[in-house]
Amino acid sequence: MNIKRIVEDTDTKAGRIFDLFIQTLIIISLLSFAVETLPNLSSWIRSLLRWLETSIVIVFTIEYIIRVFVADVKLRYIISFYGLIDLFAILPFYVTTGIDLRSIRVFRLFRLFRSFKLLRYSKAMQRFRQAFIRVKEELIIFLIATAFLLYISAVGIYYFERSAQPDAFASVFHALWWAVATLTTVGYGDIYPVTVGGKIFTFVILMIGLGVIAVPTGLIAAALSETVDDTDK
Repeated sequence: MNIKRIVEDTDTKAGRIFDLFIQTLIIISLLSFAVETLPNLSSWIRSLLRWLETSIVIVFTIEYIIRVFVADVKLRYIISFYGLIDLFAILPFYVTTGIDLRSIRVFRLFRLFRSFKLLRYSKAMQRFRQAFIRVKEELIIFLIATAFLLYISAVGIYYFERSAQPDAFASVFHALWWAVATLTTVGYGDIYPVTVGGKIFTFVILMIGLGVIAVPTGLIAAALSETVDDTDK
């Protein structure tokens, strides 16, 4: 079978299996990166995580080379959004920069897109279903992007605050609570940044959080309005 179709298309069984395999590795990589930030890990767990990271990077490297090889215009793929993400996902492993960029692999999951169906219960629910169908792609992408943003926010504040507050931001998992409270603009105040970089980063996340709340509400409201108008005609 054509390697290009397997790598770039998901309309074949082999292509879907390849896509699912890569997505699974990305998720495992993100989880292992988060686990690696936990304090007091035993030496054998750290060795296991290093072995896992090495194996995943080897697979990602082979995948990147294949994608470059099968691309119609190789330079266009290399400098494209996905091409750069694919490159930066493996580059830190080979080049010691002092900055761990493994967390950007979360953006590779944008290749994954899944939709789902809703059941009919009543006329009102049918209208809601129709409204959801109008914006389902936008909502699903928005929810996926929100999950990515939560992860990136936790990673960002972890790097800013881990030295100043080693107990509150002991790992990415500890920082996730701050990310949820900040991104949803709840702001409980039990965990907050004390460094200048952390405060600036928090301000940016707060501004993004305002949009996180407003976007799905606006999408659904507009779609419901259009659905009611179409029903009345």
